[in-house]
Amino acid sequence: MRTSSPKPNSAPRQRATGRRSPLATVALIAIGLVATGGAYALASTTATATNPAIVHQASADEGKKLFAANCANCHGLDAAGTDEGPSLHGVGAASADFQLGTGRMPLAMQGPQGEKKTPQFTAEQIADLVAYVASLAPGPALPEDRYLQADGSASKGAELYRINCAMCHNVAGAGGALTQGKFAPALAGVEARHIYEAMVTGPQNMPVFSDLNITPQQKADIITYLKFIENNPSVGGADLGSLGPVSEGLFIWIFGLGAIVAMTVWIAARPN
Repeated sequence: MRTSSPKPNSAPRQRATGRRSPLATVALIAIGLVATGGAYALASTTATATNPAIVHQASADEGKKLFAANCANCHGLDAAGTDEGPSLHGVGAASADFQLGTGRMPLAMQGPQGEKKTPQFTAEQIADLVAYVASLAPGPALPEDRYLQADGSASKGAELYRINCAMCHNVAGAGGALTQGKFAPALAGVEARHIYEAMVTGPQNMPVFSDLNITPQQKADIITYLKFIENNPSVGGADLGSLGPVSEGLFIWIFGLGAIVAMTVWIAARPN
C-alpha cells in the first residue's frame, strides 16, 4: 500500500510585520540615561537642601578659591596675616560680611582707614567668602533678622546712642573727624545689618560692643533710632549738615557778619 508523502504547504509564508527599528534601541537608551540622570540630580539636590552642613562646606570651598585669588596677597594664603594685612582667624562671619558688604575690602589703597565704596563682589561671592572666613575659627556670627527690623524703641535707642556713639558719630549720625586722618563715618543710608555688625566687631577705630556691654535688643533699639532720624526731617528746619555749632557758627560768620559789613559800607557811602 502506497503512502503518499505530505504535500508541502503551497501557501506563501506571510512576512512578519511590526519589526523594531534600529533607532528605537538608541531612543530607549537615551530615555533611560536622561531618567537616571534626572533622578540622581533630584536626589543630590534634595540631600544638599536638607543638610545645611553640605551647603556651608560647599560655600566655604568656593570662598577659599575667591580668597586665594583676591585676598591672599595681604592676608596670606592661610589667612594668618602678613605685614600688609591682619590675621582673619577668629574675626567671624560678621566682620567679613561688614568689610565686604560695605566695599571697604578689598582696599583701594593703603590709608588711615578703609572707606566705604561699591562692593567688589556679588552677594553670592560675599556669602562664600564669609562662609570661608567663618570656617577658620569661631567668631561673631551674622546677626539674627529679628534684630534688624527697626521696630525697637527709638527713645531707648537714642539714649544708648548718645552715651556710646554720639561722641564720634555725632548725635544725628552725621559722622565726625578723628585723629591722624581718621574719621567716624556718617550713618545715614547704612544697612541695619552693617550697623549691627559694626557694633559687635569694632571695625577700624570703633570699639567693640559685646552683648555684655550692649545687649542684642539694645543694639536693635539703636538701629531703630538711627533709622528714625534718617527717615524724619529735622524739625528745626535746615540742619546745615547736622554738624552742630561748627556749621552754624560758620554760617553766621560768613553770611551774618558779611551782611553787617555790606550794610555798614552802604550806609557810609550814602552821603557821598
